[in-house]
Amino acid sequence: MKKYSSKRSIQVLANLFQQYNILDVVISPGSRNAPLSIHFSEIDDFNCYSIVDERSAAFVALGMAISEKKPVAITCTSGSAAANYYPAVTEAFYSNIPLLVLTADRPTDYVDLFDGQTIRQNNIFHQHSYGDFELLEDSKDDAENINSGIIKKAIELCFEKKGPVHINVPLEEPLYDLVSELPTFPVVEKTIKQKEYELPSNLIVDWNTSQRIMLLVGTKDYSPELENQLTQLVKNHTVVVLSEVNSNLHHDKFFRHIDRYVTHFSEDDYKTYAPDLLITVGQNVVSKRVKQFLRKAHPKTHWHLDEVWQPDTYFSLTQKIEVKPEVFFSKLLNFINLEPKPYFNLWDVLRDKKDKKHSEFLNLIEFSDFYFFNKASQSIPENYNIHFSNSSAIRYAQLFDFGKRKIYCNRGTSGIDGSTSTAMGFAIKNANPTLLITGDLSFLYDINGLWNQYIPPFTRIMIFNNGEGNIFKIIPGPGNANPNTLDEFIATKHHKNAEFLAKHFGFTYTKVDDDGTLDRVLANFFKPDVQPKIIEVFTQGKNNADVLKAYFNFLK
Repeated sequence: MKKYSSKRSIQVLANLFQQYNILDVVISPGSRNAPLSIHFSEIDDFNCYSIVDERSAAFVALGMAISEKKPVAITCTSGSAAANYYPAVTEAFYSNIPLLVLTADRPTDYVDLFDGQTIRQNNIFHQHSYGDFELLEDSKDDAENINSGIIKKAIELCFEKKGPVHINVPLEEPLYDLVSELPTFPVVEKTIKQKEYELPSNLIVDWNTSQRIMLLVGTKDYSPELENQLTQLVKNHTVVVLSEVNSNLHHDKFFRHIDRYVTHFSEDDYKTYAPDLLITVGQNVVSKRVKQFLRKAHPKTHWHLDEVWQPDTYFSLTQKIEVKPEVFFSKLLNFINLEPKPYFNLWDVLRDKKDKKHSEFLNLIEFSDFYFFNKASQSIPENYNIHFSNSSAIRYAQLFDFGKRKIYCNRGTSGIDGSTSTAMGFAIKNANPTLLITGDLSFLYDINGLWNQYIPPFTRIMIFNNGEGNIFKIIPGPGNANPNTLDEFIATKHHKNAEFLAKHFGFTYTKVDDDGTLDRVLANFFKPDVQPKIIEVFTQGKNNADVLKAYFNFLK
């Protein structure tokens, strides 16, 4: 016989989650959140996942939400457990990924009395959430009606903002009183707001009078509708569309390797290739080179399209367009001219030159991080989703062609802290297999991302282990430090590997330390197996940073 929590606040919460079809719940074990754990796990509608480490659990839920494209709930016990959610909450906030954060708490009267696991939890995520709510304890007057209104508002805000919303849940003892039947709850009227958008006439004028139109797409989930709309803009060479590997755009007329094309621009180049109308779409852009280019280019007009965020990244923003890009372009395409522009041809000539140099360089390189990424890009089956960790991994990825595979990376805050957990959460909820390509520090930092029982056997992880945070030998600045300081405190040199970790967490493991082994291993790496797999490619002792610098000099 099923047993449910007797707490009315938990019963109301779960019922409203069911009504809004929020059915994935990542639970970190504890006692104060036991009523939540018991209740959700006993209701057949919910998919519950036990993840011990709260920091990892929140990123696992983040990956699930990316895969499912709808809110995922996380719940933990009181005290510092809640604080461990914070890194994933910030990532969800800046990437607009819907998380419902449920933190169990001691009764409100116990705060600051030095009761165990009691901190100031209410509003703990205030700087990086789209809503902060606290439920009333069941003993308070009219608690059920008030809590129902609070929960409904929190859920709808999570849907509207596509970001994290926090509900703090104070719970009085006893925590383990159970009931065998649940009451019948009324059906709520859903009032999730849908934005209406009218196209301002001045935008049509701006478009039709601009001769150099550039569209830059940052981090963006794959959208067939947007791909088709942008294809209409480029088929007659009307617009230059710059995109990145994590923009998930694939048309041959899109400029998909920005860092190849804007490297070593002179002051004259900034003027030559500058747009007069810049349109930016999506979230964070990886390329620092394109940021530098556009900040120096000073476009006369800049529109930014996003439902939530309107950052003036290039110090030239003139029009905030708070709507889905697909909605905007569906209206714009009805009114604008799409005649060919010399501006496209200018960029096309540049692309041909740089792509040719890129191909020539590939014939010169020896075994290194650069070599690994080139080989990896050619070997991944088409049905794989690819997650890149931050720092070097996502930067190398920009230089290679990964076809039409869907690409993901935590670029909201651009941290390494949850890359593995996010990829594993995505893998758990996605029907297609998932590959994580990660650097050694990103992997070692987030090893608890493998500490769960739900990772599918077709999951794959590629680690390129250069024995340090090699990014700090690539970017300008850190090289000025004393070599000993750089190695120990910035690049963090080490001699760790993933062999025993892989076996500990139930992955098969293969070590690679030369090009011949890499070719042989890649031929079998994606074949089905009863366990997920890790290959670790060792490039320690190779001049990885110098190879990358040589590449950009070769493009010059």
